[in-house]
Amino acid sequence: MTAQPIDGKAIAGQIYEEIRAAVAELKTKHGITPGLATVLVGENPASKSYVSSKQKTCTEVGFYSIGEHLAEDASQDEVEGLVKRLNADPTIHGILVQLPLPRHLNEEKILSAVSIEKDVDGFHPLNIGRLAMKGRKPLFVPCTPAGCIELLVRSGIQIEGAEAVVLGRSNIVGLPVSMLLLHRNATLTICHSRSRDLPGICRRADILVAAVGQAAMVKADWVKPGAAVIDVGINRVEDAGSKRGYRLVGDVDFEQVKEVAGHLTPVPGGVGPMTIAMLMWNTLAGAKRAAGLIE
Repeated sequence: MTAQPIDGKAIAGQIYEEIRAAVAELKTKHGITPGLATVLVGENPASKSYVSSKQKTCTEVGFYSIGEHLAEDASQDEVEGLVKRLNADPTIHGILVQLPLPRHLNEEKILSAVSIEKDVDGFHPLNIGRLAMKGRKPLFVPCTPAGCIELLVRSGIQIEGAEAVVLGRSNIVGLPVSMLLLHRNATLTICHSRSRDLPGICRRADILVAAVGQAAMVKADWVKPGAAVIDVGINRVEDAGSKRGYRLVGDVDFEQVKEVAGHLTPVPGGVGPMTIAMLMWNTLAGAKRAAGLIE
């Protein structure tokens, strides 16, 4: 068996087409252009690259965007004050505070300062709290977990009734994607560093989500034949044959697991492209909500 690849770039492309059509309709019928504000504190090269990519994508799908860049030594009051000004700006429907923040800042307080109606990252405590509760619906879902679910759904993979195993319990991916799987009626197991017999637990999974940050941790004998495997990990490993001196790999040993799994995301090109796509989707939802088109 050779796994069917789940092409994150292609699926993200489908989502962007849907977003562009919706933006055109919003502009024509309601005079509203979805607006996204990014907040960057400091000079982290990776963060600057991520923000630039998000702003470029905004232009491509027809959004209005602004980028706010504060100095590395910006105070807590400065950052929170900026967030509050963006909360009050009616042309902004989503606010993204780029993480990680400099260590002297209180990340939780800054994320909590973002209006729940503009929390397109889905990290506001109220949104996360609603996600964790049965019968409650968050205004926004964190982008990478939402992207994982979208990959499964658009690939025709049955979630309801499936046994799902999530490797990792981070606030950013592991816990939110677990809740999303549970809401879609999967039977859920969450694994972590204290779990016993990880390979045995993983072999039960019809759907396996790996989000632990350990290169090629998941081997072929961890995977149930025919399972859908979503690899969220992105790790650098040394590669003397590469111009950069390294290559990017996931938490799954792709070459091994592709011979066992039924569906498998590559790294790069799997989950990664979906994160920004779902950020755009959330921003569109924020604009629709501001227009009174959705609750």
